[in-house]
Amino acid sequence: MSTQEEPVPYAPEEPPRLRWAQHAPEVYKAMIQLDAVANQGLEPRLRELVKIRASQVNHCARCLDMHSKDALAAGESVERIIQLGAWEESRHFYTEKELAALELTDAVTVLTDGFVPDEVYERAAKHFDEAELSQLIAAIAVINAWNRFGVSTRTPPGHYHPGQHK
Repeated sequence: MSTQEEPVPYAPEEPPRLRWAQHAPEVYKAMIQLDAVANQGLEPRLRELVKIRASQVNHCARCLDMHSKDALAAGESVERIIQLGAWEESRHFYTEKELAALELTDAVTVLTDGFVPDEVYERAAKHFDEAELSQLIAAIAVINAWNRFGVSTRTPPGHYHPGQHK
C-alpha cells in the first residue's frame, strides 16, 4: 500500500470563445502597432506594473499571465507583483512615482464616475512630465483595450513566454 497521495487533477482549460485575431487580423495588427508606440518612453518595469494592475481590475487572466511573466523577465520582484492587488495597503513596496502611476491606472481603468479625479491626475503630473504622462495614459488605455478583447473572448492564460510578442 502506497502512502503517497494521488495528484489531484486540475480543472480542464476552457477553449477561447473566439479567436478574434484570426477573424480580425487588421485590428490585431493595429493593436500590436498601437501597443508598441504606447510603450515608448516608459520604463519597462513601471509599464508592466501598470499593465498587471489594469488587468487585475479587469479580471483579464491572459494579460495577467503575460505581463507578470514580462515583469519578472524585466527584473521585477515576485513580491511587488503579488502586492499589486493590494497596492494601497502595500504602498511601502513602491516608489511615489509608481504609486502615482498605479493610482492613475485605477482611475483610468474604472470610469464609473465618468472622469479621472483632478487630485489623481495632479499627483501623476508631479512625477511625469507631459510627454511621459501622455505615454502613460496611452499605455493604460491600450492595456484596457487588450483586456476587453481578452475577457470578452476568454483567451486562456498559461501559454505565454516572456517577450513572445515583441
